[in-house]
Amino acid sequence: MTATDRSTELITVAAQAAADKLAHDIIAYDVSDVLSITDAFLLASAPNDRQVKSIVDEIEERLSKELGAKPVRREGDREARWVLLDYVDIVVHVQHSEERVFYALERLWKDCPEIDLPADAKATRGKAAEHAKLQQAAEEAEEMRHLGGEVR
Repeated sequence: MTATDRSTELITVAAQAAADKLAHDIIAYDVSDVLSITDAFLLASAPNDRQVKSIVDEIEERLSKELGAKPVRREGDREARWVLLDYVDIVVHVQHSEERVFYALERLWKDCPEIDLPADAKATRGKAAEHAKLQQAAEEAEEMRHLGGEVR
C-alpha cells in the first residue's frame, strides 16, 4: 500500500507552506505500510517558538484555502515547541529545532519511503545545522566582546 493521491496532495501543499515560512529540514514519509492511522508524516522545524507557530498557521491556512482540509486535531499550541496537526490522511509535525534533534523522529521512520516534495521544501535540508552554527558563532563573538570589555 502507498500514500493516496489525496495524502500526497496534502503533503505537497503543506511542505510548500512550511518552506514559504522558512521552516528547516522539511521531509515527508509514506508511513501507510507501517501505520493504519495515517498515510504520511510531514516533519519540519524552526529555531524559535514564534516561527513554529507561524509555520503551523500557514500550513493550516493553505490546506484549508487550497484543498478544503481542516485538521481533526491540533496539539502542542501553548508551548509551540512541537505542534501536531492531524488531517487523518496526513499528520504534520512542526518542531522547535531542539525538540527535532532530541526526539529524532527521522530515526523512527527512516525505513519508510520518502515522499517527493517541492524544490523549495527540499532546499531546506540542512538549514537547522547551518542556523545552529551561525547562532553559536554569534554567541562566541558576543562572549569575546564581553570578555574584551571586562579586560580593558
